[in-house]
Amino acid sequence: MLLKYIIRDSDGHGLPEVIHSISLKGGALKLRSSISKLLGSLITISMGGSAGPEAPVVVSGASIGSNFAKFFGSDEKIKIAVTGAGAAAAIAAIFNAPITGIIFTMEVIIGEWAAVYMLPVVIASVTATELSRAFHGNQIPFSHSGFDILHNDIFLSIGLAIFTAFVSVFFIRSLRKSSEYLNKFFPNHFIKALFAGLLIGIIIYFFPEVRGEGYKLVQSLITEQFEGGIIFLLLIIFLKIAATALTLNGGGAGGVFAPSLLLGSTTGILYYQIIQLFTDDISMSGPGLYALMGMAGVISGTLAAPLSGVFLIVEITSGYEAILPLMLISFLSSTVARLMEKHSIYHHELVKQGHLHRPRTDGRILADIHIEELLEKDMISVKPEMLLKEMIPIIKKSKRNYFPVIDSETEEFRGILYFNDLKNFIFSIELANSIFVEEIMDQELTTVSPSDTLMDIQGKFEQTRLWSLPVVKNGRFLGLISKATMLDLYRKELKVQTDK
Repeated sequence: MLLKYIIRDSDGHGLPEVIHSISLKGGALKLRSSISKLLGSLITISMGGSAGPEAPVVVSGASIGSNFAKFFGSDEKIKIAVTGAGAAAAIAAIFNAPITGIIFTMEVIIGEWAAVYMLPVVIASVTATELSRAFHGNQIPFSHSGFDILHNDIFLSIGLAIFTAFVSVFFIRSLRKSSEYLNKFFPNHFIKALFAGLLIGIIIYFFPEVRGEGYKLVQSLITEQFEGGIIFLLLIIFLKIAATALTLNGGGAGGVFAPSLLLGSTTGILYYQIIQLFTDDISMSGPGLYALMGMAGVISGTLAAPLSGVFLIVEITSGYEAILPLMLISFLSSTVARLMEKHSIYHHELVKQGHLHRPRTDGRILADIHIEELLEKDMISVKPEMLLKEMIPIIKKSKRNYFPVIDSETEEFRGILYFNDLKNFIFSIELANSIFVEEIMDQELTTVSPSDTLMDIQGKFEQTRLWSLPVVKNGRFLGLISKATMLDLYRKELKVQTDK
């Protein structure tokens, strides 16, 4: 209710909004986003909702950075850099993990490792970490008991990577499907929130382990103090996914970082117990290692960010001795998950809506070209009732070989008259005096709307094999877009983005 009716902002985890702003809006974010997600997640998590505080803090940091750059009138490149720097500072401060702040921002949020963005992100991440340590001390979020990495652990991590990839994909699809079903059956936001909240309340009453961010359970799993069996672990995995889906899609605010950490550690311990059940004599490290590997696998698979998965787990647990299996499982899990689910939990909706274009891709380059830049208006329009002989003086004046046909009464666009179609008739006096424009004009045209994206227009060029398309709005002719002009601007924009 707070987000929808008072602050008037969206619910959910909010990070897609940051990625969208960098992808298509030059890093522009609303100022209210700096506080709305924080308040929303404060209420959601403190009252038992299954979500994490990390994503709302990242949204807040990015929004502060974006509006800071806007205040100084910065250009798009600087605004993106400062927005990313705000996000990196938030991640680094909340986890006491400067490397993770840098890598997550470059890998997931900005999407490219350009030096122009890297330097401010590094400075912000280091500064935020130092400030966090000044207030809270140099504390890691999770401590773990030491362990030795055995050869068997390396081989077994391959199986765990596949296991965590399936959990990641199940998590992503559960979030998506639950959103569709809740919106379908509960179009009223208030009723939807009541229904989701009731189910979450029932779940956490019987299984309090899935309440909130779940960090206590994560700590007990890492330190090998957990005593539950296989059935209990399976229940925790399914119920945590259900509770998180209901929380984020029912109107709550929060992130998927914390749920992913709990799902990962639980999956790792579950895998460890299954291996122990069927192979009593195999030598393995303790379950704490598998909890760490599980967290890296689920984070990497869910976010499609293997480097972030590796360094996040290393930094928040100080588990540097486990970096080799963590690297292996992170990249394997991410790869296997992408074979089943093409886009990450943050990117799916953006791709579906056409709101995600990574730097130096066709989509991003074309997104930076506005349709007004392509519009050609130097055509001479003609009327459908004109005789072809009346076209002769117009042809002499025109620099074009096509003429838009506009209705005399309604001013609506009727079609285009091409010179190649016209020349077969105007050299005959009888035909020129008896044939009207509307008889030979082309009416079966593919038109372009000003609201079309350049990717849409490119698709229409490929489909029609034409070199020019008319732009029409509410039936009125605005001009033409030519493929040659679009390709020329594409080349110039590509050079600009390559020179960054």
